[in-house]
Amino acid sequence: MRRNIEKDLIRLARAIRKDILEMVYMAQVSHVGSAFSIVDILVVLYKLILKNSGCKPNDPKRDRLIFSKGHACTAIYATLAEMGYFKKKLLKKYAKNGSIFMSHVNSEVPGVEFSTGSLGHGLPVGLGIALAARNKNEKWKTFVILSDGELNEGSNWEAFLMAAHLKMKNLIAIIDCNKIQAMGFTKDIINMEPLDEKLKVFGWDVERVDGHNFQKIYNSLIKLINQKSEKPKVLIANTIKGKGISFMENQLAWHYKSPSDAEYKQGIEELNN
Repeated sequence: MRRNIEKDLIRLARAIRKDILEMVYMAQVSHVGSAFSIVDILVVLYKLILKNSGCKPNDPKRDRLIFSKGHACTAIYATLAEMGYFKKKLLKKYAKNGSIFMSHVNSEVPGVEFSTGSLGHGLPVGLGIALAARNKNEKWKTFVILSDGELNEGSNWEAFLMAAHLKMKNLIAIIDCNKIQAMGFTKDIINMEPLDEKLKVFGWDVERVDGHNFQKIYNSLIKLINQKSEKPKVLIANTIKGKGISFMENQLAWHYKSPSDAEYKQGIEELNN
């Protein structure tokens, strides 16, 4: 990856994290840690991978992205705003009464394909969308972003099985493994490891990557997309909950906590450096 491209990705990720922090602070809501962990993956997707035809949310040839971990909605809202899907000032309406920018992902927001929040629905829906594309001989792909805690839901495993059975090579899942969910560490609630081996046995092409390394994210996604097999694809991204702000990283409290005035100020200062 050329140095100027990487610098652009770093600047974009920093801007998105600042947008997220401001949204959560102004609305005094939660899930900032969950949003921060997925930012670098969203940056690579929207800048380098997705065919989104110049931010035209209704272009029939666009790739579809289902953001299943809907509680981290600030991450996708901020990304779409920074990419130009709508005016950035609209983010100030986040979590306000009557706003389309709800505190779980809402498909009324330009660029959002499907409303999510009840975990375990994104992958089954993405499978159906990918199947529809194949049946219509469409060339676009379907991407689904899930959380590791979300894998507690059995509906995901039904979809993993069915996607492999149907040879859904146009379906790409991305699992945000930040290792913390609502009530604790994922390994202590339901241990999914070795997750990559499980998904290989389920019939998927699998890559595991540092979810905060732009080059590795890009290389792994390209490798999966270019695989010649008929299998569905999954990228397991090892991430850090709260990535980008020192006192938030790997802290369960930031699944729920809203920033105080002092925490907001410190967070912005860290993101500016």
